[in-house]
Amino acid sequence: MSPVTAGVLQLLALISALALAYRPLGDHMARVYSAEKHYRPEKWIYRAIGADPSASMHWPAYLRGVLAFSVVGVLFLYALQRLQGALPGSLGFVSIDPDQAFNTAASFVANTNWQSYYGEQAMGHVVQTGGLAVQNFVSAAVGMAVAVALVRGFSRFRTGELGNFWTDLVRGTVRILLPISVVGAIVLVACGVIQNFSGIHDVGQFTGGTQQWNGGAVASQEVIKELGTNGGGYFNANSAHPFENPTPFTNLFEIFLILLIPSALTRTFGRMVGNLRQGYAILATMATIWLSFTALMMWTEFAHHGPALQIAGGAMEGKETRFGIGGSAVFAVATTLTSTGAVNSFHSSYTGLGGGITMLGMQLGEIAPGGVGSGLYGMLVMAVIAVFIAGLMVGRTPEYLGKKIGIRQVKLAACYILVTPALVLCFTAVAMALPTPADSMTNSGAHGFSEILYAYTSGANNNGSAFAGLNADTQWFNTTIGIAMLLGRFLPIVFVLALAGSLAEQRPVPATSGTLRTDKPLYAGLLVGTILIITGLTYFPALALGPLAEGLAT
Repeated sequence: MSPVTAGVLQLLALISALALAYRPLGDHMARVYSAEKHYRPEKWIYRAIGADPSASMHWPAYLRGVLAFSVVGVLFLYALQRLQGALPGSLGFVSIDPDQAFNTAASFVANTNWQSYYGEQAMGHVVQTGGLAVQNFVSAAVGMAVAVALVRGFSRFRTGELGNFWTDLVRGTVRILLPISVVGAIVLVACGVIQNFSGIHDVGQFTGGTQQWNGGAVASQEVIKELGTNGGGYFNANSAHPFENPTPFTNLFEIFLILLIPSALTRTFGRMVGNLRQGYAILATMATIWLSFTALMMWTEFAHHGPALQIAGGAMEGKETRFGIGGSAVFAVATTLTSTGAVNSFHSSYTGLGGGITMLGMQLGEIAPGGVGSGLYGMLVMAVIAVFIAGLMVGRTPEYLGKKIGIRQVKLAACYILVTPALVLCFTAVAMALPTPADSMTNSGAHGFSEILYAYTSGANNNGSAFAGLNADTQWFNTTIGIAMLLGRFLPIVFVLALAGSLAEQRPVPATSGTLRTDKPLYAGLLVGTILIITGLTYFPALALGPLAEGLAT
């Protein structure tokens, strides 16, 4: 079987699995966020944190809950890292330096999971399991809660109430993320992913010394790493490490986990607004972008330029022979079109255009299908912009799902889409202008610029993957990327919740013969075009200096 055929078959198997899970999971999540009954363990949690699950919140109160919970998470994770040297189960590792502890705390709370450290050489069992793995669950649940709040903004009328943040947070964790993670962890353990609490031990004698490995609760962290679109690996090699991703089957299973909830949330959206066709339109938009990017990535990496690539069957540099180009390309697109950031190959070693595709996937806003929760609310914001553009073209007040899209809604949507480009481009410009940050680049020229641009693109878009080659463990990068991650996560959430509140306050607008049908292929095509045009106008100059220049030169 040729590598191309194998890659296509993997892609078809992945799509089939997602299609089978789409309806039951999407309906289940709609029931979870619409249910009136609270389970007994959930009541214990509410009592412990002092929350009233029956109190409905307007958007400022919902936002205060998101921010308060996240601030506590940052402080707790920072303290845990700073105290690691005194904690049991630290495996002898010392406490984490202040700048790196801040970067890591901001990273995992913001659902970014950017790592400027070697996991197996820096973090003990307590920090890995009690700190990082816990944030993998709750940061994903926060994103899902915000998405559901925006959906309620579309589905509710004449009220500013968006539900209860604490209820949404707990239910997302207990009823969705935990059950799937338990089953997924069992599958990974059965396929060879390790799960233990062993210490550091020698694995063999090599020239110049011995090689050492430490164990850990890898399977349980690996499953929520992918399911929650987190991406932070237990080991530095991430999903290229055989302890995290040992076989082609686990590789495909992990891609399935990455795409599972973001794609199924479109059905949840359709179910909660009372029109499944609206969910299908959003899914079609996401699928069009994802399939296009996957096809482009496979084409660039399978292209045979030169005898070395012809012998290897494609651009195999930086890729695992266990997965090949097909499995690596699909993983790379899945992880950068979502906010996952896990890697099973090194994006810096991709062809110039291939590396540009991974970067562009993040710059789109990671909305195809995007992160857990963040992908849906990002796509719905773009849907508001597309409806506004359509209204301008036909000369009537734009409407979406029975809501008028007025000045306030457009301003909030515009602020949302401007936050991350401003962070990415400003931080990249400053880093390139100052002498010290440039010293961290391994490469010069277009590829070196791509290293810096990719780092801030990954941080501000809450992706977390790295281009490799950049020494990001410096005070400058730890601090600035940490700031970019926090601002890139929570400023958009402010605008999303404000938009949800403004929509929930409106009266229903009856559909007329002039109302744009947002559940038709024409609108899905308009939405795809809007996304590509906005991203192209924003990032094209920067991409032209980096991956495009490198790709055209080879």
